[in-house]
Amino acid sequence: MNNISITILGVAIIFVATTLGSAVVFLFKKGINAKYNSIILGFASGVMVAASVWSLIIPSVERLEELGKNKLIPVCTGIFLGFVFIVILDRLIPYLKRKNPVAEEKYKIYNLFCAVTLHNIPEGLAVGLAFGAAIITNHTAAYYSALALAVGIAVQNIPEGTALSLPLRDVLGSKGKAFFWGVLSGAVEPIAAVVGIFLAMRLESVMPWFLSFAAGAMLFVVAEDLIPDAKAHSTKQLGTLGFILGFIIMMALDIALG
Repeated sequence: MNNISITILGVAIIFVATTLGSAVVFLFKKGINAKYNSIILGFASGVMVAASVWSLIIPSVERLEELGKNKLIPVCTGIFLGFVFIVILDRLIPYLKRKNPVAEEKYKIYNLFCAVTLHNIPEGLAVGLAFGAAIITNHTAAYYSALALAVGIAVQNIPEGTALSLPLRDVLGSKGKAFFWGVLSGAVEPIAAVVGIFLAMRLESVMPWFLSFAAGAMLFVVAEDLIPDAKAHSTKQLGTLGFILGFIIMMALDIALG
């Protein structure tokens, strides 16, 4: 597989995963088994934490070294700004609710859709920046590392799509409409990924900041949403097991690929 194909696959897979997760609404009356969901979310958390380090933070540090610039301040600041960005997005939903009061059922759609969609933006951005960094370095290992990051995000997008479409089915009374809203929530990810690639290639000097920013945003999502959900089941060790397995696999891929 050439580097262009790897990039296209990586950008596409994050959207396809959300679509597959949303399609579960046609198959099941209830959601994914809680035990399996804990393992899946834990696994995705482990992959994304490892990817944040090896695919985003370390490349950011290495790029700063190449540019002969200070490494500590840009990386730490970028991570913190990524955290602040997601906090602002999380606070945006209740603000918009006050500004645009709607009927209760419509608000449920609005709230669920916005929550998932806003969280998908930094994930898509992270994938794009990782592939943008790979394009700049032109190392095959960097492409596969970015692809591994995309796969990790895709894994957690499946239950995320399901978590959106199933409740919407009950609100809307239509599987087709619920599926549509689920798919639409994932459409922002490939768009954000393309934006990330453009930023990395066009604004190369500030790419380390963007990489660290994406890492901070992803780490917040993992710590705030994925890990607590993974530990929600009575057998909390299942989520932890998934996390360790995901982290090990992602780490092994990065080490094996260079």
